Amino acid sequence: MNSDYLFPVRLNRRDFLKMSAATLAASTLAARAESAAPVRIGEGHWTYTLDPAWGRLPDGMDFGLGCGVVVDGKGRIVVTSRSQSPCVAIYDKAGTLLETWSSDFAEKVGYPSTEEVAGSAHCIYWSKEGADEFFYFTENVAGGKDGAPKYGARVYKTDLQGKILYTIGNVPSEDATHQKFDWTNPTDVAVAPNGDIYVVDGYGSQKVSHFDKTWKHIKTIGVKTDPKEKGPKAPNDTFNTCHGIWVDTRKSTLELYIADRANSRLQVFTPELEYKRTLSGDTVRNPCCFYQHEGHLYVPDLGALVTIWDDQDNCVAKLGDGRPALAGKKASKDLDQTNPGAFFAPHALTVDHEGSIYVVEWVGWGRVRKFQHTPA
Repeated sequence: MNSDYLFPVRLNRRDFLKMSAATLAASTLAARAESAAPVRIGEGHWTYTLDPAWGRLPDGMDFGLGCGVVVDGKGRIVVTSRSQSPCVAIYDKAGTLLETWSSDFAEKVGYPSTEEVAGSAHCIYWSKEGADEFFYFTENVAGGKDGAPKYGARVYKTDLQGKILYTIGNVPSEDATHQKFDWTNPTDVAVAPNGDIYVVDGYGSQKVSHFDKTWKHIKTIGVKTDPKEKGPKAPNDTFNTCHGIWVDTRKSTLELYIADRANSRLQVFTPELEYKRTLSGDTVRNPCCFYQHEGHLYVPDLGALVTIWDDQDNCVAKLGDGRPALAGKKASKDLDQTNPGAFFAPHALTVDHEGSIYVVEWVGWGRVRKFQHTPA
């Protein structure tokens, strides 16, 4: 077996050589980085230092467009991107690559090759449910060109080894572990403490759907914003790329946050999908997703920054604003050398138990990076 198939499980001599070469390259890069001034973003308590060697891949593997990233209960960092090798990469916090999923993962999700996985890949959500942990993967719709069938438009729940436990959306037939649901292009999922599940159809119908823990449908809201009314003041029951969703547990009363990206706003709802309030302004450009850590909500924003919010909806930190330096520039790996402290298009992030941030960006090489929490 070669390195595109869970190579930490079975390795041949060629894989060891590839890993040794990758380790040497990463060490060389790290040494060069240490000789240069550290790259820091933020200020005060919200200061972070770039780890330039974190997230390297063996020779022959590359990230695609950066989709999702989560940290599991063991502190492992799980990265998804639009790549055929790897489809999923799993690291420890130090940056050691522990596993990659590719050919095996395609088989588990019902595809003939990794091409279909890469074509439909989007967000990943980690959930602790009782004593168990699960991943929820969201698929975009793909295919349909030159008469080829469309695929994707699904959400599936897996264990931490990638075994499919339940699939909902674009499935050929229904049974105990498969359910049809009319999503056109879903983008994100979130799970409440009681097990209720929320899904946004952010690239499609602009609907937000609520299910119980058995995937019984409870309620759906939302329509696409009229182009004449788009923007932060658009009607509250409309969305313009409702890209991300999160169940906020920071207060005694649960709230649901929705990243209404193309309307440049965050919408807050009750768990029953009743509107409460809107957050907008110059710190909300094109918000993508959310992550909650120690009383704060972290928002990766496709508008070239990451923001951090307290439980009173105050923006307490604005990190790596790339607009001043990168406005009008094209995405290129030159960014890593010329503007390492500036974000280009943050798509997802996660935070480990030490407060370090891991960010993936919607650029062709994923730009998967760790920023260690180094408060001043």
